[in-house]
Amino acid sequence: MKNKRYIEIEGTKIGKEFPPYLIAEMSANHNGNINTAKEIIKSAKESGASAVKLQTYKPETITLDLKNSDFILKGGLWDGRSLFDLYKEAHMPWEWHSDLFDYAKELGITIFSSPFDFSAVDLLEDLNTPAYKIASFEVTDLRLIKYIASTRKPLIISTGMANKEEIQEAIDVANESGCDQIAILHCVSGYPAPSSDYNLATLLDLSKQFNKVVGLSDHTLDNVTAIASIALGSSIVEKHFILDRELGGPDSDFSLEPRELKILADSLNNAWEAIGNINYDLKSSEESNVKFRRSIYFVKDLKAGEVITEECLRSVRPGYGLPTKYFDSLIGKKIKKDVVYGTPTSFELIED
Repeated sequence: MKNKRYIEIEGTKIGKEFPPYLIAEMSANHNGNINTAKEIIKSAKESGASAVKLQTYKPETITLDLKNSDFILKGGLWDGRSLFDLYKEAHMPWEWHSDLFDYAKELGITIFSSPFDFSAVDLLEDLNTPAYKIASFEVTDLRLIKYIASTRKPLIISTGMANKEEIQEAIDVANESGCDQIAILHCVSGYPAPSSDYNLATLLDLSKQFNKVVGLSDHTLDNVTAIASIALGSSIVEKHFILDRELGGPDSDFSLEPRELKILADSLNNAWEAIGNINYDLKSSEESNVKFRRSIYFVKDLKAGEVITEECLRSVRPGYGLPTKYFDSLIGKKIKKDVVYGTPTSFELIED
């Protein structure tokens, strides 16, 4: 099972042989309103997402209520804010979780979360979450990973803040704790992050080095990086999702709106279908291919027994005759039965 080529969440198989799995990350985009959170879930379903992901923490479980320099952010979208105040604004009230899980189930879309401490895992277990996500900043929290992995549910790990050794440690701890369904998301922990920072070739190496399902947690401002990742083996794409960026909020600037998520869902599937399988064969069942392919036709009326000369043949479109590679070998052969101008050549018309 450790080398299985897919993971499975609520009956959906996720891996390179299956359509891309698109996760709509709600994060803080509920803006403190449970009705907005429900609208995000509904819109994600309508826009083609495979799942909605929440984040489960309280400000006091993730940081300390201090204002010294250690706890003040510098630069970026949240410059000057304290960690506690940021997480207080962004967190989802725990009393919402049950209602949102029930609502997602009613709509028929998978919902799960990133827990940030043991108590969050306990809450999600009470709700029978089908899977877990390890946020990139928590990938080195091996105690948390061990606790989550002991549930034996599928585990998706973001790697934005981890080197190769730390990724391996997280996988080893998860395996040792009973989790054998693990996916790894390549991630750049910038909010937003430029496409040039993503180095998507890393996806190929992640797959080779760890032999796991791989995907992308994408914080860029458009869909190009996510779509390109499919060609490099990405089976999961995670994007922040909001009803309207004009609503504001900590994550609004790098979140997709419904129309954009729908385009992404369709584009990911199109990219996956385009990859297909290795195939050098002409799809002769497609009439248009045959019409524009060259082949050999008779361009003179000939009686049975006559000798074929170069003047009797021509390479033309369409492709219903013999391939042009046989042109020279037909010269000097005799016709088995009468042919008229415009007849496609075939071996049945030629004497051995």
